Amino acid sequence: MELKRSAIDQAARNKIITDEQADRLWTFLSEQQQQSASFRFTHILYYLGGLIAIGAMSLFMTLSWDNLGGWGLLLIALLYAGAGIWLTEFFLRRLDLTIPAGITATFVVVLTPLAVFGFQAGMGWWTGDHEYRDYHRYIDWSWLFMELATLASGAVMLWRYRLPFLVMPVAVTLWYMSMDLAPFLFGEEYFSWELRRWVSLWFGLLIVLLAFWVDIRNQSSRDFAFWFYIFGVTAFWSGLSLMESDSEWSKLFYCLINLVMIMAGAILGRRVFVVFGGLGVAGYLGHLAYEVFEDSLLFPIALTLIGLVIVWLGILWQRHEQRVSERLRSLLPAPLRELIERRH
Repeated sequence: MELKRSAIDQAARNKIITDEQADRLWTFLSEQQQQSASFRFTHILYYLGGLIAIGAMSLFMTLSWDNLGGWGLLLIALLYAGAGIWLTEFFLRRLDLTIPAGITATFVVVLTPLAVFGFQAGMGWWTGDHEYRDYHRYIDWSWLFMELATLASGAVMLWRYRLPFLVMPVAVTLWYMSMDLAPFLFGEEYFSWELRRWVSLWFGLLIVLLAFWVDIRNQSSRDFAFWFYIFGVTAFWSGLSLMESDSEWSKLFYCLINLVMIMAGAILGRRVFVVFGGLGVAGYLGHLAYEVFEDSLLFPIALTLIGLVIVWLGILWQRHEQRVSERLRSLLPAPLRELIERRH
């Protein structure tokens, strides 16, 4: 629930709390909000600057960096990583700023592939056909050592700092590994689009389950599962949506899966499920409108009635939400019930 100062002032005017309590409550909430990510101008500047710095050492590496040689790249990575760790400690210990600290700590993890590539090239062990700047562009099993090192680096940094943004490079690296492992395991067969879709679907499902496990285990107010959900749902839904089928039953099943995603998003308080599920349902309805019922006059009318029925169900749910929710939650296992209560 989003709480604004106007709502607190209204509570004071209605004599629910005193003016002094309203001021103290707003001060407390403002201080708490500074430590959690939100759509504030300060936080936008944090993430914009951080992502530019991270992109500079990953996505936007230019060809001229290859002229430094392997040992030169390793030295640069270590110097930058040292500066990143110092800034992380400074932001956390001296200024108590968790969001900038999370960004600089993530910067250190993002430097891991560069350091490993530099070490491999310096030792003459690099056998891949690509340069480092191709790491984020091409699928190649030769990147696996860099990815394993990044996962290890991310795990160590998470153990040391417990900052949620550190999960982002871990989730991205797992996604990269799913693509790079496939040609390593299946060879040339991987380059068929059908296998790519299945790899994306199953990998996404596994990451979603990992995110759910992290969500249940997490007892703090920090959201460590967010990035796992983002990349897991994206990979799962993309693989699912790109599947080809001429069967209307399979398309209906696809719509049902997306409806389940919407319900899961509502239950878990995760908007990413709702967004992708909504896109899937809209795509299926578009298929019905433009292909199955292209010449039907009744389809738009029937669809309108279905929409109104759903709105009416929303009204009924609003009226009885607390009673029904409590009854349904009482049937759930304790860890899942606690998770839902924390998210709502």
